[in-house]
Amino acid sequence: MNAELTVPPLSDLRLRRSVKWRTFPGDVLPLFVAEMDYALAPPVAAALTEAVARGDAGYSTPGPELGRAFAGFAARRWGWEPDPGRVLPVTDVGVGVVELLRQLVRPGDPVVISPPVYPPFFDWVPEAGGRVVEVPLAAGRLDLAGLEAAFATHPAAYLLCNPHNPVGRVHTPDELAELVRLALLHEVPIISDEIHGALVLPGASFTPLLSVPRADQTALSVVSASKAFNVAGLKCAAVVAASTRMAQIVERLPREVTERTGHLGLLASVAAFEEGDSWLEALITTLAARREQLGGLLASRLPAVRWTPPEATYLAWLDASAWGRDAEPRDRFLDDALVALEPGTRFGAVGSGHVRLNFATSPEILDEAVSRMSAVSV
Repeated sequence: MNAELTVPPLSDLRLRRSVKWRTFPGDVLPLFVAEMDYALAPPVAAALTEAVARGDAGYSTPGPELGRAFAGFAARRWGWEPDPGRVLPVTDVGVGVVELLRQLVRPGDPVVISPPVYPPFFDWVPEAGGRVVEVPLAAGRLDLAGLEAAFATHPAAYLLCNPHNPVGRVHTPDELAELVRLALLHEVPIISDEIHGALVLPGASFTPLLSVPRADQTALSVVSASKAFNVAGLKCAAVVAASTRMAQIVERLPREVTERTGHLGLLASVAAFEEGDSWLEALITTLAARREQLGGLLASRLPAVRWTPPEATYLAWLDASAWGRDAEPRDRFLDDALVALEPGTRFGAVGSGHVRLNFATSPEILDEAVSRMSAVSV
């Protein structure tokens, strides 16, 4: 069993200058945005330290390193062997998705999403010129019947969140196989956001969409080390194709999409994928412990909260409708308990009365946050 990762003292965390620690006053515990409180993986820290020491902070150079590193990582973690030559660096997952949609969408074309889902999905579609069509999850799972009906109208694309943020659902091979069947039947391209793929917790197994039979003919994946290794600010992700047909879409992307990739982000990502396995295992052990701790705290102190423990990610989707509708639970926990959570309404109208809590922190901070929340009357 790997030892758990430790968290710096709260006073040190508050010296960080990222959005998690600069959005709210210093008396608020920030458990909202998807940033972890752990120190960087040693190989990632070493790669960045060495680059800064040699003044290596210039433009990113497109090359084979990221593709080879990710392919090796995918083979070790998931038994999937993508072609390194079809792994294209991009600025971040959002840029990758938007630029792929630009190749698939004409102005006003429908693009299907499955809320509650990562809030930028609602923004990426119109940014690319499309129109959002919602097929909400059904009891936390893909509504395949609803998707079949939507696909029959021939939307320009479907955006998949795999694993699914915020509910932490790990889609099964059978679910993904049926999704691929429907997409091929109705000629609907799938873009799969797999940024949380490395964060599957004990009890579940991640299935990369492109490892599903025939998915290569209709799907593209966008991957990144940024969530699992906590380096979102370094700006590096990758688009992955698995067939000539889908690679032709990637080849149409503007050259600038790759050239705007962060140089330090690329160096950090290569180090993470090549040398970060042992740290990642310790992270998974730590997150599993925090998930268990959170379950106990909710049961004993916040029994009015309903939840399904996530199979992946470090994000808990909490039904806090006992405290109100829409964003009222978030507002009450922030105003009355000084705990910042994401309001469920950011993930779609179906998120009314919910909050999303980030448990990638220390046992002490998590305990304090739930203790504060428990003082807010129902």
